[in-house]
Amino acid sequence: MKFLQLLFSKSSQVPRWFILLFDIGLCAVAYILAVLTRFTLGIETNHIYDSLGAIPIVLLVKGVNISYFRLHSFVIRHTSVQDGLRIFYAMGVSLGFLFVIDAVHNYFPDRGHLFPLFILLLDFTFSTFFLAAFRVFVKLMYIRISSYSDTKKESFAIYGAGSSGLTTKRKLEQEGTEGIKVVAFFEDDDNHQQKILEGVNIFHGQIDLEAVLQRFKVKQMVIADPQISISKKQDIIERCLNLGVAVRTVPPVEKWINGELSFKQMKQVKIEDLIERDVIQLNKDSIGHQVNNKVILVTGAGGSIGSEMVRQLLKFKPKKLLCLDSSEIKLYELDAEIRDIHPQAMNTFAEIIVADITNSARMSRVFEHFHPDIIYHAAAYKHVPLMEENPGEAVRVNVNGTKILSEMAVNYGVERFVMVSTDKAVNPTNVMGASKRIAEIYVQSMWEHNSKTGNGKTKFITTRFGNVLGSSGSVIPKFRKQIEEGGPITVTHPDITRYFMTIPEACQLVLEAGNMGKGGEIFIFDMGKSTKIVDLAKKMVKLSGLTLGKDIQIVYSGLRPGEKIFEELLNDQENSLPTHHEKIMIGKVRSYDFLEVKSLISDLIETYNSQDNMVIVGKMKRMVPEFKSKNSIFESLDNDVTLPNSNDLQQMLMQ
Repeated sequence: MKFLQLLFSKSSQVPRWFILLFDIGLCAVAYILAVLTRFTLGIETNHIYDSLGAIPIVLLVKGVNISYFRLHSFVIRHTSVQDGLRIFYAMGVSLGFLFVIDAVHNYFPDRGHLFPLFILLLDFTFSTFFLAAFRVFVKLMYIRISSYSDTKKESFAIYGAGSSGLTTKRKLEQEGTEGIKVVAFFEDDDNHQQKILEGVNIFHGQIDLEAVLQRFKVKQMVIADPQISISKKQDIIERCLNLGVAVRTVPPVEKWINGELSFKQMKQVKIEDLIERDVIQLNKDSIGHQVNNKVILVTGAGGSIGSEMVRQLLKFKPKKLLCLDSSEIKLYELDAEIRDIHPQAMNTFAEIIVADITNSARMSRVFEHFHPDIIYHAAAYKHVPLMEENPGEAVRVNVNGTKILSEMAVNYGVERFVMVSTDKAVNPTNVMGASKRIAEIYVQSMWEHNSKTGNGKTKFITTRFGNVLGSSGSVIPKFRKQIEEGGPITVTHPDITRYFMTIPEACQLVLEAGNMGKGGEIFIFDMGKSTKIVDLAKKMVKLSGLTLGKDIQIVYSGLRPGEKIFEELLNDQENSLPTHHEKIMIGKVRSYDFLEVKSLISDLIETYNSQDNMVIVGKMKRMVPEFKSKNSIFESLDNDVTLPNSNDLQQMLMQ
């Protein structure tokens, strides 16, 4: 009785050696039954004792094969078709060995057959049946006993009734917890409708989802369809969240650990899953050809964008990959990551460089020593409120740093200079956005000037996009931390919206744009639809399993200095042109006279030494007349009669 309790209990397991002995015992019964069946037919009854005397040999062979195929090592109550096949293979191999042993025995004179062929075939049939029937019996009894406590179990549903969904069900029941029960499968394929998979009904995902989730009081949904589209997955997540159902996802088969799925790999969905977009199809051959045997410099390599650029460029194995940043700790972390993921890279082509892009002497040394062929310029100060309080630093790094780098790129014959810009450079309302717009104007006008003077070897290309998910200091890490701490979640304004893109997607588009650029372009990325920040916060609350207004609150803190309610990707006076890539457009922008721009920027950089914020920002507004401050002390400068209007400045700067 205790043995049966062990077999049918989820919290206890019968020792593996005991199962092995039990299987051997079943094989003994099967062989004896085979012998008795043969001799019941009255055929050579005088050999019955010889056949029964061979039992030790039979059990030894079968015991070895049971151990080899590990029939005793798998949880019996979760027996599957694969286990049945394993039994068939084990008994089949045993049959082969016994046949060989009988042939060898019969080879010697006066010995005859040890195992008549008829007995071997009967034994194979009975052994296979007994071993399989024992396991099926245990599984059925376990299901019957478990059903008595189903009301105490947490109901799970699985989206996807294919092989991945079936594996997910078994892993949930095996490795989950005592209280998990899979109550429903969902599938969009009409061929699966009204069918039952391992005792669980399959429902239509589009039609039946909400009704079934409510009827069975499902607590968690696991998306296990490897072919599901991103938009479909997001729709399922949204529908589940509206009913308070938590959602997990199963990773692709290639990411299963040692080819096996585990419960721990079924991760809770994150807010990034709701904003994720379809995978970008890169022209990898073209990009690979561009970076092959080239020295590539990535500035700001320790930052969110820069570090991802490094990760993606590592895959192409350039001649040299220079990872440059002024942050020692960020570079240390990047160095450790590269050594873990690409250990051969640090010994061959990856180089960590601690340097400040505004230090001309240091940067000259880097260019002289390495002679980079391509530059991805991601180094910048990006946080709006901080730059609003420290405009001189925005000028020093975002403007002067870009100026130093671009001039060295020309002097040292760099082939491509790809600058990472921001949507905040369009009709800027803050110092950070204005500083990036000035940097854009400088590299654009420099390329046009050099092209006309015959010094246009270096192609200057600008990429402009919005917020990236998960970057340091962005709203998602902030909201996640606030939720973990119990709130409140702080949102600046109920109507504030932002464009979002994942960091890998942004960097892939930077690579693609940098590859297709001919020089002088500003590439604008398709950011999709803008997202209300408060809606983002509400979804993150739902994903955490909390109830808004009960478990946690959202409070509005007011717009920060320089902050917009809506972001833009194109200036009102600009138009965009399509490219061969559906997610990349070219912004048609005004042309500026480089010598005038250079003079104004040099004057602006000189003003940095004064550390007079009003003077610095005033000169920035002269260069970017569409720069209108919001929620900032610099708003007073917008009414300064000494500032030129937009038309006056355009006449002064345009060719």
